[in-house]
Amino acid sequence: MRTLFLKHLAPTSEMPLMIEIERAEGIYLIQKNGEKIIDMISGIAVSSLGHLNPAIKKAVHDQVDAYWHTMVYGEFVLSPQVKLASLISDHLPGNLDSVYFTNSGSEATEGAMKLAKRATGRAEIISASNAYHGSTQGAASLMWPTTFTQAFHPLLPGTSHIQYNNFEDLEKISRQTAAVIIEAVQGEAGVVAPVEGYLEAVREKCTETGTLLIIDEAQTGFGRTGKTFAIEHSGIQPDMVLLAKALGGGFPLGAFVASKDLMKHLAFDPPLGHITTFGGHPVCTAAGLAAFEYLLENRVVEQVDAKATLIKKHIQHPAIRSIRNVGLMFALEIGSFEKVFKVVKAGLEQGILVDWFLFNSDCIRLAPPLIISEEEIKLACEKLKTAMDVLLD
Repeated sequence: MRTLFLKHLAPTSEMPLMIEIERAEGIYLIQKNGEKIIDMISGIAVSSLGHLNPAIKKAVHDQVDAYWHTMVYGEFVLSPQVKLASLISDHLPGNLDSVYFTNSGSEATEGAMKLAKRATGRAEIISASNAYHGSTQGAASLMWPTTFTQAFHPLLPGTSHIQYNNFEDLEKISRQTAAVIIEAVQGEAGVVAPVEGYLEAVREKCTETGTLLIIDEAQTGFGRTGKTFAIEHSGIQPDMVLLAKALGGGFPLGAFVASKDLMKHLAFDPPLGHITTFGGHPVCTAAGLAAFEYLLENRVVEQVDAKATLIKKHIQHPAIRSIRNVGLMFALEIGSFEKVFKVVKAGLEQGILVDWFLFNSDCIRLAPPLIISEEEIKLACEKLKTAMDVLLD
């Protein structure tokens, strides 16, 4: 199987982890040889309710028994789409009441960029340095520095960048700016939270210039930061929100959400201004609905901060220089990518999976399933500390 993987699967790096998964359950990835690995990254904040969650599994089975794909998105009234869109709208602030489902976070970014240009008649899109909003050409154009994009230039024109948490840079937002796309918490920068008043200042500047504010909640949404959505920490009202990752409960699903008045611009001049064949697939939205309902009914979000505190208590190790976290998004600074890679490899030998960040090579990423128990946290921390012991030799 490994030989066929290397021969036929398109590579994304020269050093894939090559873990052969037989099944997964709860916080565990189970290899073909039966050995378990504690998943402390949740497929990069995707499997927030763990693997093989029974509620999600049942919803998927029920939907598969009813119908799968029926028609391109937006034409038929499909119950899983409607119920999930309604539930999302109920838990987002203000008039964010119109949901456009996509297949991924990248596609959500693309749709939001098109909508911003169509609604404002402007061309410029501003994003923050060290942000990640996806890898398709439009979304990749928002990345700066160009470490992961330079080889594919030229990308989309009319994009520019500001420094996250830099108030002076907000002067770059002007009446030529269609939208500012910014993360509620910067994920790939290594869990960089907004300083006090920053997102409020971005909102104020966007309002002043008639610019649409798009908040990316792909990594932070659905409880990851200790709130259902991270914008609840600041209380700001964005014009659009981007969702993905945990949205689908482990199935491929993204969305951009706006007001009905804003979203209607995609329906005329021209009609079908944005279309997708598989966006909001009934099976994926059924999974997403079950996941969101489980999150709410089991009060999972309310437990996040206590679990984060427990991790900070038990993860202390001489190799760690600093710990940054917002809820169950963690960055453990240990000094270099060489050290990070050593810990990742040693962790796998100990039976724990951790990861790194695109724009912060000095830190280990932790983003465990939100349903991780107290005993599982203690076990995971012990395994990770044993892995980090390789840095003390």
